[in-house]
Amino acid sequence: MDSAAVIRALGALAQEHRLAAFRLLVQAGEEGLPAGVIADKLGMVSSSMSFHLAALTHAGLVRQRRQSRLIIYTADYAAMNGLMGYLTENCCGGLPCTDHGLCCAPEADGAAAG
Repeated sequence: MDSAAVIRALGALAQEHRLAAFRLLVQAGEEGLPAGVIADKLGMVSSSMSFHLAALTHAGLVRQRRQSRLIIYTADYAAMNGLMGYLTENCCGGLPCTDHGLCCAPEADGAAAG
């Protein structure tokens, strides 16, 4: 992931409603959710939610697909993992985590984000 894509992704997530929507989509899995359901769960009107989902889509963090008359939104896990990888690629000063017994990478200590 290049720095321009990282900046777009972080910019999109740097807003309360977009961050909440993205986290909800991550939890929803590959099935995704329609905009109306996301808006209901977050207590927002659908038109505002569509605006925020468009920003997340433009940033490459969310994908959309048509299912009948609905547009279903899903988190783009590859983009999310790319962003996390970019943010942690120089973690621990570039040393492998096992060299010093410490690690900031979540998979190394089994800690779940939350």
